Amino acid sequence: MEESMEEEEGGSYEAMMDDQNHNNWEAAVDGFRQPPPPPPPPSSIPAANGVIMMLKSCDAAAAVAKAAPAPTPSSTININTSTSKFLMNVITIEDYKSTYWPKLDGAIDQLLTQSPGDYIPISYEQIYSCVYKCVCQQHSEQMYSDLIKKITNHLERVSKELQASPPDLYIERFNLALGQYMGALQSIVPLFIYMNKFYIETKLNRDLKDDLIKLFTEHVAEKHIYSLMPLLLEAQSTPFQVTPSTMANIVKGLYTLRPEWVQMAPTLFSKFIPNILPRAVESELSEYAAQDQKLQRELIQNGFTRGDQSRKRAGDELAYNSSSACASSRGYR
Repeated sequence: MEESMEEEEGGSYEAMMDDQNHNNWEAAVDGFRQPPPPPPPPSSIPAANGVIMMLKSCDAAAAVAKAAPAPTPSSTININTSTSKFLMNVITIEDYKSTYWPKLDGAIDQLLTQSPGDYIPISYEQIYSCVYKCVCQQHSEQMYSDLIKKITNHLERVSKELQASPPDLYIERFNLALGQYMGALQSIVPLFIYMNKFYIETKLNRDLKDDLIKLFTEHVAEKHIYSLMPLLLEAQSTPFQVTPSTMANIVKGLYTLRPEWVQMAPTLFSKFIPNILPRAVESELSEYAAQDQKLQRELIQNGFTRGDQSRKRAGDELAYNSSSACASSRGYR
């Protein structure tokens, strides 16, 4: 009887879903057989006879199901189509490794190595979509691990290139590496914002930008700070050995990476970052004046005569204007 009921459900499932009551169902199968005689009133049927009648009704329904035509393939296809569509949206770990991460890997490479003003031929919408899908498919942990490993390997190569730089190019190359990396973060962090929001901030209680800045600190800045700082102090004592913009970028960048590095050269940092040194007090004004005079003497010793030349040019211009005025007045007379 159970097998008959299963066949009935499989064969006439759609018809039974449309029927509203038992009488309508009996009318739908009227073409296959005559309906059984109506049962007598319930009061005149014993309990045993009621069970027998129910069994007979089930057998009759099973016979109708057998006589009904088999379900068409289209109905089966419709049911399986929705299932297949759901399965097609699943991203396995193999799909992630073979399809999605390679796209992200290539985009990150381009962003890390671009120069300021370069055009990067990547689709930011496509990359963001890849990140979104991988997060929705529970690949956030693997994606975060791959991102950290990718950027760490890049920074280790940058550090080795800096170590091979000659002293006269060391400051400029460090400034280029720092600026290039910070510029890349302005694009990388927004692309992974969905992973940051729903994995890093939620489960790790951190922030992606902070983590990536920490990577540069650990793999580049910490390894070069004790070589870089003496060169910066030396460049500070020689005017225009390093352009002011380069010096400002490096000092501000070091302060962003690790504020406690200020203690290594407070005076140098105070030239580009406010409120580094203690506030000036009136009792130390003479000391400040002495420091300014010392700086002026050092500038003169290093051949810095720009101020003298400016004053000389200003004097020559004043003399020229005076003589021209006198000549004009004589001619007028």
